[in-house]
Amino acid sequence: MLTCAKIFFYLYPIITQQKILDMNKYSFEDLRGKVCVLTGGGGVIGASLAHALGSVGVKVVVADLNLAAAESIANQVSQATGTPALGVEANVLDRTSLEKSLETIHQHFGPVDILINGAGGNSPKATTQQEKLSSNSLTDLKGSFFDLDLEGFRFVFDLNFLGTLLPSMIYTKDMLTTGKGVVLNVSSMNAFRPLTKIPAYSAAKSAINNFTEWLAVHLAETGIRVNAVAPGFFITNQNRFLLIDEKSGNLTPRGQKVISNTPMGKFGEPDHLQGTVLYLLSDLSAFVTGVVIPVDGGFNAFSGV
Repeated sequence: MLTCAKIFFYLYPIITQQKILDMNKYSFEDLRGKVCVLTGGGGVIGASLAHALGSVGVKVVVADLNLAAAESIANQVSQATGTPALGVEANVLDRTSLEKSLETIHQHFGPVDILINGAGGNSPKATTQQEKLSSNSLTDLKGSFFDLDLEGFRFVFDLNFLGTLLPSMIYTKDMLTTGKGVVLNVSSMNAFRPLTKIPAYSAAKSAINNFTEWLAVHLAETGIRVNAVAPGFFITNQNRFLLIDEKSGNLTPRGQKVISNTPMGKFGEPDHLQGTVLYLLSDLSAFVTGVVIPVDGGFNAFSGV
């Protein structure tokens, strides 16, 4: 008859081994050697994510319309982390450009394991000057919704939404072959609650949330997971003109509104995205797909009161 002491004696090696295996899950070690394409990698946030990926041994491909910026960041990542990195030119709105970049990636690193759709941004041409129309100024529609530049609107919507959809079509085919992979889209707080002045950007990011859920279901049985992060307010080249007065360097009234409605009382730093991104890319989130995680200092949780 087995006593409790004997049972423990037989099970102890199994229990301790399981502990060791479990501890390894929390090191991002499963990401080492993977190949990740990061679109829009030439920007401030892209550079931060590229360094985070390199620091855990991911071979990062910095893909950007600006080849010089992509190569510069890739060189910085390689030197800082010791992990190989590659800069490639890629237009997220051009299938031929993406396919050409994929050939280059295959030559240097082999098949793609991870895709981060980071390309996007806003434009003054798709931004209204007025937050709301006043009943006293209906005779002057300048700077309102009715004065929006249609081409500017189309450019911003396409850059953000189609610039996520098309790379997903091209870069995930390797994952179908290997039977495993991760797609991470970059959404925004605008996807949850549309912000005044930026209708094209808000609409596109909302579409990305929906597309993230749709693609996650579509690819669920292939071994490919699809998720998104939704940054709160981070100062970037695309939104600086809305949040900071270029002449004085002080917050604009809009920038002050943002800070007042962010419970943590500050803008996000690019490095604040790193932990959430690595979690969603790694096997730590192996059973997570079709979710959008806010990284916003509490903005989405605050009612304003």
